[in-house]
Amino acid sequence: MAWQPQEEPLRQLAGYLRDSLSGHDRNAQKHATLMLAQAKSSPDINNYLTFLIASRNPPSSLNINQDDFHTVRSSAAIMLKNNVKTFYNSIPTNSLDYIQSSILLGLQDPNLQIRSYAGNVITEIVRQGGILGWPQLLAELLALVGNERGNIGPETQDGAMSALLKICEDNRKALDRDYQGQRPLEHIIPRLLDFTRSPVPRVRASALATLNVFIPHQTQALLAIMDQLLPQLFRLAYDQSDEVRRNVCRSFVHLVDVRPDKVAPHMEGLVDYMVIQQRQTSDEDLALDAAEFWLCVGEHDQLRETLGPYLDKVVPVLLESMVYSDEDVVMLEGGGEDAEEEDRAEDMKPQFAKSKGARTVTTSNGYQEVSTSGTNGSSNTASVNYTKLDDDDDLDEGEIEEYDEDGEGGNPEDRWNLRKCSAATLDVLASVFHGPVFEITLPYLMENLRHEEWPRREAAVLALGAVADGCMVVVVPHLPQLVPYLISLLSDPEPVVRQITCWSLGRYSEWAAHLTDPAAKRQFFEPMMEGILTKMLDNNKRVQEAAASAFANLEEKAMAKLTNYCEPIVQQFVKCFQKYKDRNMFILYDCVQTLAEHVGPALATDKLINLLMPALIERWSKVADQSRELFPLLECLSYVANAMDVKFAPFAGPIFTRCITIIHQNLQDYLVAVNNEAMDKPDKDFLVTSLDLLSAIIQALGNDSQRSKELVSTAQPGFFDLLTFCMEDPSNDVRQSSYALLGDCAIYVFEQLQPFLPKIMPVLIRQLDIDRVMDEEAETGFSVVNNACWSSGEISTNHGLEMSVFAEGLYQRLLAILVNPQVPTSVNENAAIALGRLGVGAFRDLAPHLQEFAIPFLAAMEKVGYTDEKAFAFQGFSRVVSTNPQAMEKCLIPFFEAIARYPDGRGHIHSQLLHDLFQKILVLYSSMIPNFDAFLSQLPLQSQQSLRRTYNF
Repeated sequence: MAWQPQEEPLRQLAGYLRDSLSGHDRNAQKHATLMLAQAKSSPDINNYLTFLIASRNPPSSLNINQDDFHTVRSSAAIMLKNNVKTFYNSIPTNSLDYIQSSILLGLQDPNLQIRSYAGNVITEIVRQGGILGWPQLLAELLALVGNERGNIGPETQDGAMSALLKICEDNRKALDRDYQGQRPLEHIIPRLLDFTRSPVPRVRASALATLNVFIPHQTQALLAIMDQLLPQLFRLAYDQSDEVRRNVCRSFVHLVDVRPDKVAPHMEGLVDYMVIQQRQTSDEDLALDAAEFWLCVGEHDQLRETLGPYLDKVVPVLLESMVYSDEDVVMLEGGGEDAEEEDRAEDMKPQFAKSKGARTVTTSNGYQEVSTSGTNGSSNTASVNYTKLDDDDDLDEGEIEEYDEDGEGGNPEDRWNLRKCSAATLDVLASVFHGPVFEITLPYLMENLRHEEWPRREAAVLALGAVADGCMVVVVPHLPQLVPYLISLLSDPEPVVRQITCWSLGRYSEWAAHLTDPAAKRQFFEPMMEGILTKMLDNNKRVQEAAASAFANLEEKAMAKLTNYCEPIVQQFVKCFQKYKDRNMFILYDCVQTLAEHVGPALATDKLINLLMPALIERWSKVADQSRELFPLLECLSYVANAMDVKFAPFAGPIFTRCITIIHQNLQDYLVAVNNEAMDKPDKDFLVTSLDLLSAIIQALGNDSQRSKELVSTAQPGFFDLLTFCMEDPSNDVRQSSYALLGDCAIYVFEQLQPFLPKIMPVLIRQLDIDRVMDEEAETGFSVVNNACWSSGEISTNHGLEMSVFAEGLYQRLLAILVNPQVPTSVNENAAIALGRLGVGAFRDLAPHLQEFAIPFLAAMEKVGYTDEKAFAFQGFSRVVSTNPQAMEKCLIPFFEAIARYPDGRGHIHSQLLHDLFQKILVLYSSMIPNFDAFLSQLPLQSQQSLRRTYNF
């Protein structure tokens, strides 16, 4: 006998479900939420929930109207889905059978929302139990969609197709696996193609959306129907349903990536089609999907040139689409002065620590426009951040997400939309076709830059900024007229226009910064810089942000050319520190650190230090140890410390101590969380930024080694004990920063580091095991190895003969890196340098291995620039050679070539030592090889001459 609910529990449950979604009685809602939480422990709770979802009409015992019953069913579906998600493995088998047998009735409900909710439950069951946990489901859904029994209504077909779409999205890989000789996709894909011919528009749209799940991944089952899919796409292209046409556009976007050969022959027709769809202003989503086609083609190496003949069709529709819609205008117009309003928590963007990159000794030096200076994670394009965000939240269709009651969550600047996509595409096309794009754009600019309607002015400024990178050569003749006008727009009464003008000026700052004529710099660069700086103190927060972002861009382009302007720049930054609320502090940190990065010692004057440091320290004292604002603040201080060098010393002590405290607390919290699943693990970014700042402080105090030694020696808990823990942290980013700090300690505070080497070196040697670098984290994993190589070289140079105890283990790890062709070149080179530096003190230990590593060492060193590190490496290698000269028999000519090419820098102590070592080696081999002149004749003539000239042969 089928399970049946009891009337009283059902009535109580229905009441609580209804009240839980009621916004009218907060007390009733709170009580209902509490009772539903208790109800989860009932063994039959999921059966009751399923019964309610599957019932179209309210049972007579409930005494409830249809509207309230809809609320009950909606709440029941959400609760059931969450129960399945959280407690799937503990649901009794008979209860799961009941859910699976009854929930499909929800797909047949006349109400679209209930069908969607039922689909969410079905999808969650498959997500938790897998395809084999409900083996008959796919066949049942396909039968419902295909109306195989002839009596299935369009609502049921729609509900089943929507559920099938969700299941395919969640289980794409599982559906393409082999199950006893069969792959579900081989049966599903042809049926989906059939369903695109359904008389039900929503079924056609969902079937094509499901095919779009698989097109990017080129599954075999899909490739088998490709020749049938294309004609069907062209048939569907003029479907009456906007949703179908949206998915047609998406299909062609996917095909651009995976089968450009299928797209190219039809480009003319596709251009005309996409232009028509993009001009469907009544459906912005459809227009956006069409616009993404241009963006995808423009970024495709094989297809981008095929758009050339159609620029006169594509560019105008892009320009049209960059004007704010009427709805957006209403939302944005008169943004007002909000600079004095405090930021809300929801206004704050998530902040993440940015890795400072792998240390290197070989050199001195869904679309997003990437900032070149945004170490803090801030974008230099705050006004036009061409960023398509993935919808990766955990809400299913029909579920409710908390929203911003003030409506700002709908700000068009905060979402990927037609305007941003069109601007991004114009940017891409300008970079591909250059002059022709500007020729089409110029009449639009002339017509609209001075337009009396601000949305048209704003769009023209956006277009001018978008073509900056790609069309700079052809725009430059117009800039003497355009730039002064743009500067005047910084005073436009509409904040949105001021905002976009800041961005556009930032895009042209490279031109202004590199003007060589002093009069031209005074006429264009200085007013541009002054105008942007002034807008950093605008009374509108978004204009502040855009101006600060544009100024960071200008700093990147101007670099050291800003040296003479440091004082007014810093003065303005200090005023910003006084005026800004929390949100814009992040981009202000970016401005400060970018200036420090590019002007360096110019910041280290007493006047500038007395201006800037009190503002930074005041902010430092206000930010809590647990605040994510610490990430950009610590990164900013790292750059400032490097720029100020030893003059940072008066501020170093408290900052150093606080970093130690943050690291210690984070490590403690992590150990507690590891042993307590109920606790969240702490954010490792606190470790990364604190370690990086400690590195910066130790480097800055390098000329005041006594102060560095005091800070390291007096740290509590012990500095090197904490560092060793960090060197073994699971996070690649933490270990990368840890080994960077270790190397800096080897350079500046080796005396304090030396007693801890017996504990530290085994950890370092284990880190050099490249088999531990996981494929999915290869890039960051190799960055850790890179820094470990570099730090081992610094330790070897300072530890000298005492490295002998670590030599064998270190050698084996470094050799494995050196001979592995899968290792990135930079890591390979750093391993070679580390191995050579190991030879400085441990030459006797390496001598027996010389024949094994000489050839890969010389090959790697050939590509390394001539630095002190390379000199140290060749010093060590030469000592090993002198200890075992016979081992070089097969590679003596390449070694002599390296000696001949090495610059003669005898005025420098390291180069003088190396010169003397090379001289001794040549003398040694001249005595060992009977006819040395004949042997040298194997070298190129230029190398022979260099050896004879430099070493008196």
